[in-house]
Amino acid sequence: MTGDAPATLWISSAGKDARSGVAGDTVLLGLPLVTRAVLAGERAGFERIVVEEAAGLDLRRLLAGTRAEIAARSAAAPDPGPGRLVILPENVIPQVRWLRELRQRTREPRPDTGARGEPESRDRFAIASAADLARAQDWLLESLVKDTEGFMSRHVERRISLAVSRRLAATRVTPNAMTLFSVGVGLAGALLFLSSRLGAPLAGAFLVLLHSILDGCDGELARLKFQESRLGGVLDFWGDNVVHSALFGTIAIAWSRASGQTWPLLLGAAAILGTILSAAFVYRHTMAQVEEGPLFTSVSRSPDSPFSRLADALARRDFLYLLVVLAAFGKERWFLAMAAPGSPIYFLLLLAIARAGRRRETPAAEESARVAVRVNNSGS
Repeated sequence: MTGDAPATLWISSAGKDARSGVAGDTVLLGLPLVTRAVLAGERAGFERIVVEEAAGLDLRRLLAGTRAEIAARSAAAPDPGPGRLVILPENVIPQVRWLRELRQRTREPRPDTGARGEPESRDRFAIASAADLARAQDWLLESLVKDTEGFMSRHVERRISLAVSRRLAATRVTPNAMTLFSVGVGLAGALLFLSSRLGAPLAGAFLVLLHSILDGCDGELARLKFQESRLGGVLDFWGDNVVHSALFGTIAIAWSRASGQTWPLLLGAAAILGTILSAAFVYRHTMAQVEEGPLFTSVSRSPDSPFSRLADALARRDFLYLLVVLAAFGKERWFLAMAAPGSPIYFLLLLAIARAGRRRETPAAEESARVAVRVNNSGS
């Protein structure tokens, strides 16, 4: 069999009488186990997904909205026809990347249920008993942490956002609703910088930081419940930039009012212009190229280059902690003074990254064209 052969994911069910005490309708972070496995299989690209019947399970309800088939329970091994077959016990929680890897292999081992529910790899977790459900939740949530995150994001913000997402997963709160809520929190924080009341800028800085923390919840909920969408990705991306632009604008207005001068408005305009130009550039050159998602991980299509790594580091929102510190000492204007030149410089850095990328792509494209010409000439 080749990697292009049709693939079947067969989810075996033990039902309510399972020795593990955990059936396919057990809800974990908002989704029944069997539904989670089916949705992961769909994302992994399986052409056919079959769920074996189990006593006491209403599979028609659990699989509503998916393209999974229901098969009668049988002791005989299922026949996948000409394609490949991956058998997944219902008590194994898979990651999409693991199922995708199994689907693409020439031969694939049957997943073992595991003796104690220990995760046999980074991308799957086998539940041996109901006592393993809490650890399975932790494992799923931990898998949401991205390798590209900054220090504060990984060790502070993610801890809070994951705790919030754990509680929201079982509710009807959608990822897009969470995005709009976090944007509202950020805008409320930005507006506090216009107030002359003592402590208002510091409260505003904390609200903007809270926006950054809650902003992680929308993506976490989307990945936990398989509700990623292009609209959600775009809404999240532009919502962040709206909050940052509002922050720069309100600090500039407050500074202008206090000084009786108009030049702070120019600093605000420079910071906002750099933010909008950078956002538009990133959206056009990376996010707009992705038809699904988009799952945004880098500001460049060549994330391994030195310039790209630098740009990604600068794009992280750890700078909001600096805003909190400066606001605590009444020096939030310094934040704008740094952002005014920093935002346009960041945009220029993005242009340099794109130009360097085109230079690397051009020789490769020319070599491909020369190879194609040689092949065509040799065949003529």
